[in-house]
Amino acid sequence: MIRAACAAVFVASALPAGAGAFSLSLPIDCDLGATCYIQQYVDHDPGPGARDFTCAGLTYDGHKGTDFGIPTLQDMARGVTVRAAAPGVVRGVRDEMEDRIYKGRDLGGRDCGNGVAIRHENGWETQYCHLKRGSVTVQPGQRVEAGAQLGLVGLSGRTQFPHLHLSVRRDGQVVDPFSPDGGAACGSDRDLWDVAPVYQAGGVLDLGFSDRIPSYDAVKAGTANDTVLTPGAAALVGYGYAFGGRAGDVLRIEIDGPGGFTHRGNATLEKDQSLFFRASGRKRPDGGWRAGRYALMVSLLRGGDVISTRRMEMVLE
Repeated sequence: MIRAACAAVFVASALPAGAGAFSLSLPIDCDLGATCYIQQYVDHDPGPGARDFTCAGLTYDGHKGTDFGIPTLQDMARGVTVRAAAPGVVRGVRDEMEDRIYKGRDLGGRDCGNGVAIRHENGWETQYCHLKRGSVTVQPGQRVEAGAQLGLVGLSGRTQFPHLHLSVRRDGQVVDPFSPDGGAACGSDRDLWDVAPVYQAGGVLDLGFSDRIPSYDAVKAGTANDTVLTPGAAALVGYGYAFGGRAGDVLRIEIDGPGGFTHRGNATLEKDQSLFFRASGRKRPDGGWRAGRYALMVSLLRGGDVISTRRMEMVLE
């Protein structure tokens, strides 16, 4: 069986002297910044605080890996492939745990959920956690090449959103693939990636229209945008779902429609939030909504600067 991925507090270790060449390809089949995102990085703070390799806050105390998230449960249901980041031999697998949101129950040391651990040359190991039950396609002892399919992104183990947790170790010590020398300085001029994923400090994951303020469960599931709006809808609401929020950030919701219709709503975050959503809109005017094309734009602002934005359109008939 594979080891748990998210347990004790630790300090990310510097790469051991004389370490051999080792590189990683992207372990998830998605378009970073569009259909997936990096939610958390390795924690480099040796104390009770938390900081990622850039000295920012996209991590939490004691986090031992890199979390590649996908926006909604609908995306998980469609299937997102997890791939081997480097060639090696499968050390262990788990594939029987249920996919469900973690709510504090005892997992018996199986925090990683369903997953795969792979041994590589020169003491390197990678581990892939929270895979979908029944999706693992490899067996212990099997040789795999970089890019080989291992399974699908799931919601098993200790997790509250669908994602792949990738841990990298050398000789049993955690190594941050974005800063293998230990993250002593903010940022890094060296990494383990074939092509390093671009660091994104936060971003808009999903957006949509509704005839009411949707429930957070519906937003996370990806079903909040399923309502078919008509001229008689009780309200016209736009919502945005985002990650990496910091206290003082603003989620801006803008709706434009026919006949010069405009709506602007700004929601300021009062505290850091790793995942969050906000909604804003208007009640139905006298005579109902005008037929035509409506555009929704949701932007995440930090210090007055837009760091992420997404746009969609809807035709109301």
